[in-house]
Amino acid sequence: MTTRILITGAAGFVGSRVAAAARATPGVSLRLMTHRTELDAPAATADGPGFETVYGDLADPGTLRGSCDGIDAVIHCASHVGSGEQTARTVNDHGTRALVDEAVRAGVGRIVQLSTASVYGRGPFTALRPGAAEPAPASAISLTRAAAEQHVLAAGGAVLRPHIVHGAGDRWAIPGLVALLRYLSAGPAGCDARHSMIDVGTLGRALLGAALSPKHPTGIYHVNHPQPVTCSELLSAVLTELSLPWARTEIGMDEARARLAGVPYAKHHFEMLTVDHWFADERVWEDFDCVPGPDFRTSFAEHAPWYRKFLSR
Repeated sequence: MTTRILITGAAGFVGSRVAAAARATPGVSLRLMTHRTELDAPAATADGPGFETVYGDLADPGTLRGSCDGIDAVIHCASHVGSGEQTARTVNDHGTRALVDEAVRAGVGRIVQLSTASVYGRGPFTALRPGAAEPAPASAISLTRAAAEQHVLAAGGAVLRPHIVHGAGDRWAIPGLVALLRYLSAGPAGCDARHSMIDVGTLGRALLGAALSPKHPTGIYHVNHPQPVTCSELLSAVLTELSLPWARTEIGMDEARARLAGVPYAKHHFEMLTVDHWFADERVWEDFDCVPGPDFRTSFAEHAPWYRKFLSR
């Protein structure tokens, strides 16, 4: 029996990994929705048997009509993560509502949404499990993504909240840490705050697993590698694996704060790194029938060549 899946944001950082995982899975037929970015490998090359592409714009609900017809499961990876509060509300909140309404109208049996742990706010969070804290978004983007979740949950769907996602194609998380290290010109030592991480390929497989699992998962899931990474371990890996010029220089936490005193934006992000953002959920790998893969240091080393090339531009 063939399972027909619609993936939104199929050309994006995570959506393309979902598509790649799905194309390697027997018995899956794909409909890939894209807004403005052309689909390319590994997401797609051309329409073929069991595979089609459609245009859809979450900011224009009319373009979503018919997109879910004949579909068994929707994996919703599209979102607005840039600037513009009104655009975020239009795309993330209202657009998700329109997509869910269309899925319900078409009789789709399962809806899976990619969200973010940032809906919880600033922390600290230590081994936080789903249901142990209410969302408290600290930004307009996070507020609209939390609102989007409610539409999916109301329809009986599953919402996946990763924290830091890394891997080839990441233009935000690790590059942001590199920018912070550039201000510091050193690696901060002695910071034991723990952070949840997940490799983008693993996240893609988890999203697909949620759509295919015979357990029919619903509700909130924290999707991260089960082993959190300390702040010092994270920054050390970035420094050494990317061969940054400050890899052999260490400074204490007080000195790090002093160096960032004149850069409020960087200091804010550094302070977030110094408190736990560790999100736990033992159900994920069994419920989604997939494995968490290697630890952060191992998986990050595999992606390091891509990061080095990207950062050299």
